[in-house]
Amino acid sequence: MRFHRPPAGLLPDAAIGAVTLALVLGSAFTRDGPAPLPGQVAAAVAACAALVLRRRHPVSVLVLTLLLTSLSGALGESGGPVFVAYIVALYTAAAEGRLPAAIVLAVIAIIGMILRGSVSAEGQGESAVLVAGWLVAVLAVGGVTWNRRAYLAEVEHRVAEAERGREADGRRRVTEERMRIARELHDVLAHNISMINVRAGAALFQLTGGPRRDDPGLRDELADALTVIRDAGRDAGRELRATLGVLRQADEAEPAAPAPGLARLPDLVDTAGRAGLRVRTTVEGAGPSVPAEVDLAAFRIVQEALTNVARHARTEEATVRIRVGAADLHIRVENAGAAPAACTGYGIRGMRERAAALGGDLRAGPCGNGTFRVLARLPLREQA
Repeated sequence: MRFHRPPAGLLPDAAIGAVTLALVLGSAFTRDGPAPLPGQVAAAVAACAALVLRRRHPVSVLVLTLLLTSLSGALGESGGPVFVAYIVALYTAAAEGRLPAAIVLAVIAIIGMILRGSVSAEGQGESAVLVAGWLVAVLAVGGVTWNRRAYLAEVEHRVAEAERGREADGRRRVTEERMRIARELHDVLAHNISMINVRAGAALFQLTGGPRRDDPGLRDELADALTVIRDAGRDAGRELRATLGVLRQADEAEPAAPAPGLARLPDLVDTAGRAGLRVRTTVEGAGPSVPAEVDLAAFRIVQEALTNVARHARTEEATVRIRVGAADLHIRVENAGAAPAACTGYGIRGMRERAAALGGDLRAGPCGNGTFRVLARLPLREQA
């Protein structure tokens, strides 16, 4: 297993190479015995200089130091201190994750020392075994260092992944909340403003250019239209207050109005009726209690469907059927005189998003018999 590490600077490795060279030459020139040969000094300098690249090319440096150490030992007895450079390279290879290559080269070095000790003076074999023990210890320390680095890198990776996951989840939640508020605002404004526009347009036509502008009974109709406009504006204000309440501080003194639900379906039908749309409703079933989020979504879907009828359909009649089953709530809104404009805009898309957010589905479009139909299914149980 390997993990990414930033390239190490040359200066620290150069310092380690210089310190190692000082130890090698100091040991060679100060110990009892013959002075090192020029070839051995050159091998020591080359081996320690190679340590500058020990972290960039750990296996190549390890092979080179092993060859230079073997060459220095073959030239004479005073070449032993060069072995220190090989020890540093061996630790680096193990600590950088090249443990298999380091083990193979360590075994080669151990075999070479044992063979050399068996044909040398008495006691050299025991010294070779001792050095072999040191090599095993260096491999163990290097392997532990590598494992620790890998563990820390894995922990950092998991922490970074968790942080990215939290950020992505936070962005997703913000987006979902923004879309939810946008749907609420659209449904509230579209429905109530449509009712206002319909009644205001009809009243204005009757007052200014209609055939009944001189009819004494027109005053009562205008008063009724103004009443509808007033009530629609009041309802819009109340629902806007409920929708925007989610943005208020928790410690604000004034509580938000409760969200609408199917219990207000008669009021919705009455508002549509006063705007000139006759709505027949049917509610079937006695299933489990409807969760608040399903209750709100069902109300908004019916509200948006009736708004589309009032705005786009060439008819004054619509039917609404709600069936509460054991597991799902089904909504069916149908009207004659379907218009293509009802399939565009944010209304249909918002209804689909509401149903999908609860694990349900919604289909809307013209039928073969010239009617427009909205079919929705909302699960009553939380989706797994």
